[in-house]
Amino acid sequence: MKVRIIPSVLYNGNSCVKGKNFQSWRVSGSIKQTIRLYSLREVDELIFLNISANKNKINFSIIDDFADECFMPITLGGGIKYINDIRDLFKVGADRVSINTHAFENPHFLKEALETFGKQSILVSIDYKKINNKLTVFTHSGEINTQKSLFSYLSEIERMDVGEVLINSIDHDGTMNGYDAETLKKIDKEFSLKIICSGGFKKSQDITELYNSTKIRSFSMSSVFHYTQLTPAELKKQLFEQKIPIRL
Repeated sequence: MKVRIIPSVLYNGNSCVKGKNFQSWRVSGSIKQTIRLYSLREVDELIFLNISANKNKINFSIIDDFADECFMPITLGGGIKYINDIRDLFKVGADRVSINTHAFENPHFLKEALETFGKQSILVSIDYKKINNKLTVFTHSGEINTQKSLFSYLSEIERMDVGEVLINSIDHDGTMNGYDAETLKKIDKEFSLKIICSGGFKKSQDITELYNSTKIRSFSMSSVFHYTQLTPAELKKQLFEQKIPIRL
């Protein structure tokens, strides 16, 4: 399988935001400017996550407006609580949806979503952090410590036959110090889940290491494209030179 390069775009209202360890959020530009930037730079997919949607209703008009600018597959997430939320997100341009907090709090809802729309349409997003040397799941954009073990939750998700899971390390988020490779390798070894890894990407070798040692083929990143000279096109070029199969 070819490697997928999937930038994550976090937004609040009409603005994109960036943070570090899910804190100190600051505006990094408009959504449309960010989309236009990625549209020209050969990304395989975009993930849009509304960091404030758990506290507010989903603003479908904003999504409908910026989704028209996208010329690549898009995943939309943030604040999804009802089957009609998913249906309406597909109507305004989503190719699939990402569910985090409500998937954790209401497994029956996740099961219904999978049965209604098919597992290829649903991405389960999981944020985790190391607490007292234990990997623990967090919800509500990293605000709520669920006390549940990451690996225990992954076992539950796997039994539900979820199509793909976005795994995001809060400890690595926004640091550009590399992915949490140790945890990702353990997940890959213990589960048959299809994974998108996220949190901490710094350089092409971060992908190469996981490509050569795991079955992971999908990689999400954000800060590196905003705060360094690396572009998606340049990243793909470097991966190609390292004999990593990419989507051209």
